[in-house]
Amino acid sequence: MISSTQPLNKESLNTPYFMINEQALINNLEKAKKLKEISGAKLVLALKCFSTWGTFDTIKPYLDGTTSSGPYEVKLGHETFGGETHAYSVGYSNADIEAVKPLADKIIFNSLSQLNAHYETCHQSASLGLRINPEMSVAGQDLANPARPYSRLGVKQQLLDLTVLNKVDGFMFHMNCENKDVDAFIAVLDHISSTFADYLDKLDWLSLGGGIFFTYPDYPIEKLGLALKAFSEKHQLQVYLEPGEAIITRTADLVVSVIDIVENEKQTAIVDSATEAHRLDTLIYNEPASVKEASDTGTHPYIIGSCSCLAGDQFCETQFDEPLKIGQKLHLLDSAGYTMVKLNWFNGLKMPSIYFEKVDGEIKLLNEFGYEDFKATLGK
Repeated sequence: MISSTQPLNKESLNTPYFMINEQALINNLEKAKKLKEISGAKLVLALKCFSTWGTFDTIKPYLDGTTSSGPYEVKLGHETFGGETHAYSVGYSNADIEAVKPLADKIIFNSLSQLNAHYETCHQSASLGLRINPEMSVAGQDLANPARPYSRLGVKQQLLDLTVLNKVDGFMFHMNCENKDVDAFIAVLDHISSTFADYLDKLDWLSLGGGIFFTYPDYPIEKLGLALKAFSEKHQLQVYLEPGEAIITRTADLVVSVIDIVENEKQTAIVDSATEAHRLDTLIYNEPASVKEASDTGTHPYIIGSCSCLAGDQFCETQFDEPLKIGQKLHLLDSAGYTMVKLNWFNGLKMPSIYFEKVDGEIKLLNEFGYEDFKATLGK
């Protein structure tokens, strides 16, 4: 990680880059704090969504630790965040377990076979858990639905029996994806409470995963908090949530420059970035980016296209009040979640730098990348 000692000015920064706004981050964290106070739940940051550890000093006072989906995330959370370190993986190798075991407070297994394979190795090192498939979810995209048919994620109820409680202290359910509907979440919570009551009443803790969009504008945080509190008291266990997007939504822009404008029935503004390399979920989930400079009433329509060689690689179609110009900067809004953790070197494109705009207006360079970084990913 590279830190700048020189004062930085937004106007002089070379695109592409991510700009993370500390005040926006704090606004979300204050909502997380309120939820914790009402519910008694503990919140651990989902590093699979956001691992930009240069911001962790801002986040740490509000959350209880981190949760991970792979060994490197476990190590990063342990080293740079502290608090509780939760480790989950769809599949641990023996080497993974040896790496995770000294670092994790909780190790959560995806299957009974994994639990049985690694129980003797790690049950004295950490509190063990098992991921359960509740067979219902609130996920708008099938690709992200953990309860989809033939899902490999978690153990279905029919495969469980009470002897599993001899090996685990907790369960983990993850069944939400950007769920803004508190009533839909409470319905799933009620289903879990009734369907798995014989297990819950004997557990010490339960993680309800992430994907609950409690920082969405006007989300009824108190209603969510009271439902979690009632659930926790009913079953006498510690509830955990694993927010990712909820913590960092609307905190960062991907800033790009227009480098060409081409015409083929529609005008396309080519920018110095690419969805496949820098904002992959735009492509995977077909979720167009929003552009700060665009206008709902604009009369100048453009495709915002990437500079990659992939024909369908574009950020969005939108319109502007004035024609775009070569060299003009555009801000692709809400670009923190699942972006920096998925950056890649497709086409050998320049990797975006990462900046952090502090509350006092200072801009800190968290990292920048060059040719040697690209080269190092492909050989020594």
